[in-house]
Amino acid sequence: MVDKTGLAGPYVYRLDFWPESSIFQPHGDIPSMFAAVQEQLGLKLEPGKGSIEVLVVDRAEKPAVN
Repeated sequence: MVDKTGLAGPYVYRLDFWPESSIFQPHGDIPSMFAAVQEQLGLKLEPGKGSIEVLVVDRAEKPAVN
């Protein structure tokens, strides 16, 4: 995800949703994650392409005994 809200600072929030890939059925009227973000936080998730920083580890070894 890329944050394009322009809002600065940390926020604490609670988001109630039911995973769409779950094999269990939700109890009551619990929305999907995408619906919950829009309904409960007032934010809309939109698909798109953008640049992000990526760290690639090609190889890892145990350190040598000193």
